[in-house]
Amino acid sequence: MVEIKLQLLLMKIFVDDTYEMMSKKAADEIIEIMQSRKKPLICTASGDSPAGLYRELVERAGKKQLDASDWFFIGLDEWVGMNENDEGSCRYHLNQQLFTPLQIAGDKICFFDGRAEDLQAECEQSEDFIHEHGGIDVAILGVGMNGHIGMNEPGTSANTHSQIINLDTTTQKVGQKYFKKEQKLTRGITLGVATLMEAHTIILLVSGKHKAEITQKIIEDEVSEKLPATLLRNHPALKIYLDADAASKIFS
Repeated sequence: MVEIKLQLLLMKIFVDDTYEMMSKKAADEIIEIMQSRKKPLICTASGDSPAGLYRELVERAGKKQLDASDWFFIGLDEWVGMNENDEGSCRYHLNQQLFTPLQIAGDKICFFDGRAEDLQAECEQSEDFIHEHGGIDVAILGVGMNGHIGMNEPGTSANTHSQIINLDTTTQKVGQKYFKKEQKLTRGITLGVATLMEAHTIILLVSGKHKAEITQKIIEDEVSEKLPATLLRNHPALKIYLDADAASKIFS
C-alpha cells in the first residue's frame, strides 16, 4: 500500500471538466515536447479518447500555429488482416483524423500492415524505425475496457516488444464499434509494453463515464501484468489526462 501511495504521488494526473479542455491541454503538452526536439518521433493510437487531441493538432496546423512537417510517426497497433485500405482499421482512422489533414508524407509514417504475409517482419520493421529515430519522444495511448494498452491484453509480459497477439473477448466485442459490419477480430499486432516503456514521455488519455471504473483501477490498483495499463505507473514521465467523467471514481 505504501508503494502504491508513493506511485500516486509521483504520477502527474490532469483532470478537466470537459473532453475538449482535456484534449487542448494534452495538445499543449505534446506540442511543447515535440517542438523541443529535432525530427521527433511520436507514437499515435487510434480510438475515441485521442480523437479530440488530433482535432486540436489539425486545427492549430490550419491556423499556422503548428508545423509538424519534421515530425515522424509510428503507429501503435493494427488488427491482423487489415491495413489502411480497410475502412475501420486503425490506420484508416488515423489517416482520416491526422495524417491526411496534416499532409504527412508517407515516408515519415511507419505503421503495421495487418495484411502482410510476414507479420514478424512488420514487428521488426517498427522496432527498427524506432531505434533509427532515437526512440519514441511521445507515446500517445488510450486504455481499453479491460485495461489493455495498444493491443497488449491482460496477462501480457511487461518485457514484450512489438508482437502479434490473440485478442481478448472484450477487445473483440468492443472493437466492433469501429466498423459498419461485424468483423472477425481475433488477432492484433502491436508495439509491446517494453517498447512503450522506453518512450521518453507517455501521454495516457481517458475519457467518458464508461471508462470511470477502469480508470480507477489503473490508478489505484496494484501494478500487475493482469492489468497492463497499471504497468505505465513505473514510467518516470507518465502523464495522465482525464475528463471529469473518466475521473469520477478515482480516490472516491
